[in-house]
This record gives sequence, structure tokens and C-alpha cells, in this order.
Amino acid sequence: MKTLVIVTHPKMEESLINKRWVEELKKFPEKYTVHELYESYPDENIDVKKEQELIEAYDKIILQFPFYWFSSPPLLKKWMDEVLLHGWAYGSKSGFKVGGKKIALAISVGVDLDDYSAEGKYKYTMKELTRPFELSFEYVKADYKEPFVYYGLEHNISPEWIEKSVPLYLDFLDQF
Repeated sequence: MKTLVIVTHPKMEESLINKRWVEELKKFPEKYTVHELYESYPDENIDVKKEQELIEAYDKIILQFPFYWFSSPPLLKKWMDEVLLHGWAYGSKSGFKVGGKKIALAISVGVDLDDYSAEGKYKYTMKELTRPFELSFEYVKADYKEPFVYYGLEHNISPEWIEKSVPLYLDFLDQF
């Protein structure tokens, strides 16, 4: 079964790592369907029915994005608000259309892993900071999995550091 990768990056043309991940994923169309939200909806007017049909067609879904202000870019939040509706994604008469689907996050992060700890600069772990995603997907009865997080892009933006992430990400997807 193919994996749907929903990519949310507001400036993909300026991205180094998310753009590189998308390039790699597109080499394997038999394994991955890449759906770029900002490309599909530059006006941010989301076609809810189309998105729901897309979600229904896949059993494995990855939400890929850069970590912005300790969360996702705004279009992903809007997508969740508008697509994961009562009566479709949750509620007694919904059928829980996302229920049982494997869902995980793939996040690129500027700072180092040590900064996301109780003793670190930001005082919280990535697991704690992504808990709203975990709770949201548990609420709609999805099978939420631990995220793939690649750190250190602010300080290690070398081509080697970026390339090191590619097999790690692909391994994560293969194990997903």
C-alpha cells in the first residue's frame, strides 16, 4: 500500500531539506504520493471534499513540515480544522473515516535535539510539543505513530547534513 505524504511548507522553493525529501519521494511514485498543500492551495481555499477523498484512499499518511513556532505551518492547522470534520472524522454518526489509518509526522527542526529537553533551551521535548497532533489523531481514532524528527538544520545546513537525512527518512517510511 502506498503512503500519502502531505507536505506543508510555505516557501518550498527556499527549503533545503523539505525540498530534498520531496525530490527523493518523487523518485518512488509506486511507494509514495506526495501532496503539497501550499502548491495545491496557494490561496489557502481548501477543497475539503477532495482532501477527504484523498485521505480515504490511503491507509498510511505522513504529515511532513518544518517546525514553525513550536508547531506546524499555518496551512496544516487550517487543513486539520477544515478537513477533519465532525460527522466525517469523528462523532457518533461519522464512521470515523480516519480511524485505523496509520498517521505520523515528519518534521525538520532548526535547533539541536539537546535544546528540546527539560534542561535544554526550550524546556520541552519534541514529544511534548507535538502532543496536540497525537491527541487530535487519537481523537479521530487514527493509529498515531512516533514522529520522524531531523534536528540541527540551523547549524548544520551543509549538503552532507541534508543528504544524511534522506536515507534516515526513507528508512522511517519503510518501517512505518
